[in-house]
Amino acid sequence: MKYQPIQDHPRGKIPQPNSYKRAIFLILFFILITSFPFCLKNTSPENEIDSLKGADRPAKTCDVFNGTWVPYLDEPYYTNETCHWIIDQQNCLKFGRPDREFLKWRWKPDDCELPLFDAVQFLELVRGKSLAFLGDSVGKNQMHSLVCLLTKVGYPEDVSEKYSNNTDYFKRYIYRDYNFTLATLWAPFLVKARESDPNEYSRLSRMSLYLDEPSEGWSTEVEKFDYVIVSAGQWFFRQLTLHEGGKLIGCSYCKDENITLLTPYYIYKRAFRTVFRTLIGLEKYKGVTFLRTFSPSHFENGAWNDGGNCARTRPFRREEVVKAENQYIWDMHSVQVEEFRAAEEIAKRRGLEFKLMDTTDAMFMRPDGHPNFYGHSPHRNMTVADCVHWCLPGPVDTWNELLMYMLTTEHRPLDGKLQR
Repeated sequence: MKYQPIQDHPRGKIPQPNSYKRAIFLILFFILITSFPFCLKNTSPENEIDSLKGADRPAKTCDVFNGTWVPYLDEPYYTNETCHWIIDQQNCLKFGRPDREFLKWRWKPDDCELPLFDAVQFLELVRGKSLAFLGDSVGKNQMHSLVCLLTKVGYPEDVSEKYSNNTDYFKRYIYRDYNFTLATLWAPFLVKARESDPNEYSRLSRMSLYLDEPSEGWSTEVEKFDYVIVSAGQWFFRQLTLHEGGKLIGCSYCKDENITLLTPYYIYKRAFRTVFRTLIGLEKYKGVTFLRTFSPSHFENGAWNDGGNCARTRPFRREEVVKAENQYIWDMHSVQVEEFRAAEEIAKRRGLEFKLMDTTDAMFMRPDGHPNFYGHSPHRNMTVADCVHWCLPGPVDTWNELLMYMLTTEHRPLDGKLQR
């Protein structure tokens, strides 16, 4: 088709009306063919952002462990009346805690939002799988929180008696509709431990630890689980006699003569080294290992056995946090993270995933979240404040929000190993 040039008026010819139509048609046709490829693309916000980043640059991930506590006025996920799985030791409202401000805060990462816990989504994520909390009673505290968070969907069946004679410490639950198994594997020292004097036991009595031997309570069971959350802490601050390689190597918080005095940090480090090496070395263990870092206590006005308590009713603000006054917390945190990082590199070569749930900083800001004197236990002197465990509901629920975030965003799919 031959196009006539359009000359300037008035000296040139005035084009005919159909020439105007042809010109408009050509302009529209050009716009259409140049924009058509863009219409074929998926124009969701996520794809648009990814295309701007470039294929060789990974998307920025949020550090959900760096943040602060902000006011949150919505009601908690559950109460002590809607969840009957709360044990008396952490049932602060049942036993008369007068304030409720400790329930009115939520963890806010600096650079993003931490999604709310979604019970249905969580159970879909773990359908056909199994999860164990390996460690002490603070890990069990998190397990009770998780069960309560899931009550919006359903209640589990307690099958503990099928797996252990010690059902106070070794718990096992099954959500039948989702084929999801939830368990606690009791190991407060993580490694093999015995009473130094089997005829005398108290919170002050001495324990014997075998730092290079895992506790049989978990090492014979852990291969059955898809997810394992390892945690431990406060038990390491008691009198301990230490063994390695079948030999006595020292003690902690003792006054024995002619024996090496070892620090809790050394013992803590060696215990976590044994746990991680054991998990990596188990032939049938294919699970994802989470380290939930050291959970701080908040005794004020004295030690736990010297009148200390934790009566605060609100979180610390950032400017109120003075870490130097609680250096032992960060020393404990440092040695376990150091062992975790070393194990993580070895685990990668075996095709295993190790994930860090670094909650120490967040929980250090929550001196208001403990039972104090508003928790009852048949095994505890009620004149001693509990500033180690956490009220339910309470800030410990955040650990399971973080767990769900990590399950959603940071790990590969697994084939479930449901225990039957």
